[in-house]
Amino acid sequence: MIDLEGIGQTLSIWALPVVTAITLHEAAHGWAADRLGDDTARRLGRVSFNPVRHIDPFGTLVLPGILVLLGSPFVFGWAKPVPVAFHRLRNPKLDMVWVALAGPAINLVLAALAALAMHPLQAWTGELLPLWVYRNLENAILANIVLACFNMLPILPLDGGRVLTGLLPSRLAARYAATERYGLMIVLGLAFIVPMIADQLGYRVNPLAWVLLPMIQAAYRVLLTLTGWPT
Repeated sequence: MIDLEGIGQTLSIWALPVVTAITLHEAAHGWAADRLGDDTARRLGRVSFNPVRHIDPFGTLVLPGILVLLGSPFVFGWAKPVPVAFHRLRNPKLDMVWVALAGPAINLVLAALAALAMHPLQAWTGELLPLWVYRNLENAILANIVLACFNMLPILPLDGGRVLTGLLPSRLAARYAATERYGLMIVLGLAFIVPMIADQLGYRVNPLAWVLLPMIQAAYRVLLTLTGWPT
């Protein structure tokens, strides 16, 4: 029998942190692009803290929800991509790097703010509402760190791929940019298909976890140390 109460409790402490992390990540891209000369996102209403403007039903709600309920070692997702006309940026090649970095940067800021906000709640976690807020903040730290690390993988169209494209010499950058059409398939293959096939063959192979988990653990330790928590 499905434990609806347990599912509801799990989602209640994960939904807000995950949706906020994903949608503000996209808003940050739009804000950075606007500051650097391209007002496309602002004109379309995408430089906004309103999550509804950025939600992708599958990438923001369904996929992260499934991963949370399945107890995945990490949760990722995406919002509707913010449109950026890179040719309108004042210095397109370099500014593309700053626009890409804005998303992971806001996630790290949100994680730090959540960690700081937990301190005054420690004395009240014996009560239901403060405990619920505390759990949301705990999950906000993890969700934002995971999203920042995941997006910095050097695979297009992820932010790490954009950064690498902006840093490569023009000829190499053009060749690398051509891989973007395969990027989502590569990510989903590494996250789900390769582990599934390996499991059927009796092996535990998860390339994405092997790369991501050390990054996440290191970032988590550093952030907790900087915000006054023991590690």
